[in-house]
Parts: sequence; C-alpha cells; structure tokens
Amino acid sequence: MTTQEILEAARAAKTAVALSDGTTRNAALGGMADALGAPEHLDAILAANAEDMAAAKGKISDVMLDRLALTPQRIAAMAKGIRDVAALPDPVGRVLSRIQRPNGLLIEKTAVPMGVIAIIYESRPNVTSDAAALAIKSGNACILRCGKEAWRSANAIVAALRQGLRANGLPETAVCLIEDTTHASANALMTAVGYVDLLIPRGGAGLIRACVENAKVPCIQTGTGICHIFVDDTADQTKALDIIENAKASRPSVCNAEEVCLVHSAIAAGFLPKLAQRLGPDRTAKGLHPVELRLDPRAAALIPGTPAGPKDFDTEFLDYILAVKVVDSVEEAVAHIAAHSTGHSEAILTRTDAHAALFTAAVDSAAVYANCSTRFTDGGEFGLGCEMGISTQKLHARGPMGLGELCSYKYIIRGDGQVR
Repeated sequence: MTTQEILEAARAAKTAVALSDGTTRNAALGGMADALGAPEHLDAILAANAEDMAAAKGKISDVMLDRLALTPQRIAAMAKGIRDVAALPDPVGRVLSRIQRPNGLLIEKTAVPMGVIAIIYESRPNVTSDAAALAIKSGNACILRCGKEAWRSANAIVAALRQGLRANGLPETAVCLIEDTTHASANALMTAVGYVDLLIPRGGAGLIRACVENAKVPCIQTGTGICHIFVDDTADQTKALDIIENAKASRPSVCNAEEVCLVHSAIAAGFLPKLAQRLGPDRTAKGLHPVELRLDPRAAALIPGTPAGPKDFDTEFLDYILAVKVVDSVEEAVAHIAAHSTGHSEAILTRTDAHAALFTAAVDSAAVYANCSTRFTDGGEFGLGCEMGISTQKLHARGPMGLGELCSYKYIIRGDGQVR
C-alpha cells in the first residue's frame, strides 16, 4: 500500500476502535499477544529479524545491533508487555472531573481517544508491539513507520498483531506499518493534516528536530537522553559505583542510559580511581565491554582516560562512553545540567537530604532521581505497561507516555431544559 492509502485506511479504522468497548479491546490485545508467540509467527519474526541483522552488520554499531536483535525471550517479553497493558484500567470514558453547576448542569470532563496516532521510530522492533498495544488499549488506530534496518522484523510483528485484531472483531488496519522507509514517508506523516491526530517521533536528535521543525500535525517531542548522574560528597560510594555501572553499561544504546557523570570535588580524588577501575579493568576481567571515560581537565588530573572534547558533554553517545566532570557543589551540578541536559533523566547520589531536595526541585527534567539509576525511566518500570516514548516537553505529556497521555478529553454536559 502507498503511504496515502495507509493514511486513509487508518482514518477509516479509528472510529471502530474508538467505539469499541474495553472488553473487546482487551480481547484483541490478548489475541495480539498470543499471536506473537504462536509458532508460525514466532518463526516468521525470527527469520525476518535474521535478515535484518545480516543486512545491518557492518553498517551500524554493535550496540545498535543489540537494539535490533530479537530472540524468543525478547518476543516473549513483547507479548508480556501487551498483556500488561491489557490488565491496566480502561482509560477511555474515564471522568477526569465533574462539576455540578447551580443551574443544574452536570459537566463532566471525559477522556476520549486521540484518533490516529503516528509513530516514527528507528531500529527497535519491540517498539512496534508496544506502540500498537498502547494505541489499541486507549481506543486509537496507529500508523507505524520504522527505520529501514528493522522493517522486515516490524512487518512480521505487525502481521501477527493483525491476526489478533481480526480474530476479535477489530479492523486490522487499526495497526498499519508504512512500507516506504525513505524520508518521503516521514514527511508525509508530518504533514498529514486531517489524517494524523498526533505524531510521536522516537529516535535520535536529527529525527526529533526534523519532526519539531516540519510537522504540521500535533507533535509530541520525545527527547534524546543526555542523562546525568551527580555523585555528591556524602554519597554512599559503593552504591554509587553499582548505580553508575548499571546506568551506563546495562544497556548503553537506550535513551535512559547515563551519558555524563558529575563528581563532587571533595571526593573526586578517592572516588574517581574506584570508578575507573570498576568501569575499565573490572569489567574486562569479567568479559564485559569496558567503558571509555572522556575526562574534563580536573578529572584527567586524577585518573587516566581520554580528554573530553568540546562536544562530549552535549553528546548522546549510545555506546560504552561516559563523560566525566568534577564540580564543587550541588549548585554547580545543577547549573551544568541546566546548560547541557536534554530534559530526560538525571540523578543525584547523596546522603544529604537538603542536597537531594535542592537537586530534585531545581533540575528541570522529565524524571529526576535520588539515589537510584536513571534506567528506570521506562513505562514498564513506572507501572504503565510500556510506553509510547519519553516526552521531554511540558505540554500535554511529560516523561514515559502511557495510556493517559494517548487520550484527549471532551466535556459532556447533561441538563434538563436549561437555557442561557
């Protein structure tokens, strides 16, 4: 199908999904999850992914290949994510507020589906099922546009999801995958006025910027993740090492991975050698990929590493690279974050309550942590089932976007002959 035909098909499907009841939508979600694990679809998805992986090798980094790769376990996790979404309360029709006026009018602010949600994403096949599940649960149709590296995988996933929709009385075109992976299709979605009710880009800085600058349809800005962790002078250093290794190295290719470590000068001489040992030789000894440290001058005077370049504190590495800077106070850490953050996720590691309170109040990001890893910025970890993306803007949605952020609202007013 052409992109225009897909736009028309999704628009035609949105009413049926919006008017379906929660029981029907939950049954469809259960069918979608079951289809992902059915032997014929599981084999087809793995075969398609093997083709994508073979085509991408040598063209993208190893950490990006990891984002692309599917296994039976990852597909099972995708199915579980769908079931988790199905188990959540139905957001459609929820009364957000109720006002009884003196004249007898009852005014109810009521959650309703957006309509058609378009998602432009890159090479993470699991986004296909996450986005589809959230869209269906919230009464929306969705149009998925993935990167060319993941198209075969996404196409096989969508084939399975559509079986679940058909088997439960919802139109299969409620979940559509764009077939054209050139820039033309992305531009078509950005300008699809009258067809797309909400556009959500998930990807790198270039994609986000293109959507924000060119979209003529409503667009949620999901952010790149230049995530910071500040190690205060009173931090529990053993816990700090565990948290930093998790935030940086557990999965460096995701947006909630740490990219910058700020260390208080009062402990830098003792803590930085421990950090360098933990992220370098200790990981190598365990057969794990070491982390390259990009050091500001004060950190470089204390430990070996690569001198930080002018862009290293403004880069989402998505790799085993961590920029390190020494600061003199929590206030300086907050100021650095204000100057360099993308507004995604930041953390302070401290045993000083006043510093934690100052940091969490002053840092203007979607998720601000005290004494834990930034890797928790995730719909599943927040109890949302999964997420459509991490919004770093402030209007309508901020942070992990779950079901509530995929609904708009309207006012339903009930009266008994009142006139004005």
